[in-house]
Amino acid sequence: MKLSTKGRYAVMAMVDLVRYAEGRPVALAEIAERQEISLSYLEQLFAKLRRSGLVRSVRGPGGGYLAGRPAGELRVADIILAVDEPIRATRCTPGSGAGCHSDKSRCLTHDLWEELGQQIHRFLSAVTIEDVIERRVLGVVPPMALPRTARAPGRREPVAAE
Repeated sequence: MKLSTKGRYAVMAMVDLVRYAEGRPVALAEIAERQEISLSYLEQLFAKLRRSGLVRSVRGPGGGYLAGRPAGELRVADIILAVDEPIRATRCTPGSGAGCHSDKSRCLTHDLWEELGQQIHRFLSAVTIEDVIERRVLGVVPPMALPRTARAPGRREPVAAE
């Protein structure tokens, strides 16, 4: 599953906004420069974030945007969903009884991908902008130990000395 730039950029911009606001509105031009995102693209994203109540705009000199909630209440999943980025791993339309095959049947792996999408949504719903800023999401996952039967066929694994 790949998250498009729309969702990634919205999260990056929100992290930047919260990090640099310091009680004052932040101009989108500042965020665009720091994050190397097109200003016109950010304007489109922030219009959607504003409609969802995740940011609020301040007009006039010194205007810009402020977070609509405290950083600890801004969930990554909410930001992604606000910019119309679906969190799913299936080809099928969510909630539809129809599958992705031309005859509208579901593929054998449908439930696998459906569960993956739900796990991703649960994870992103548990992570806040505050978590990202405070580096409580490390991004380092230790490799999982696979049982011997799950390893690639023909690949010899070193045997540990006992």
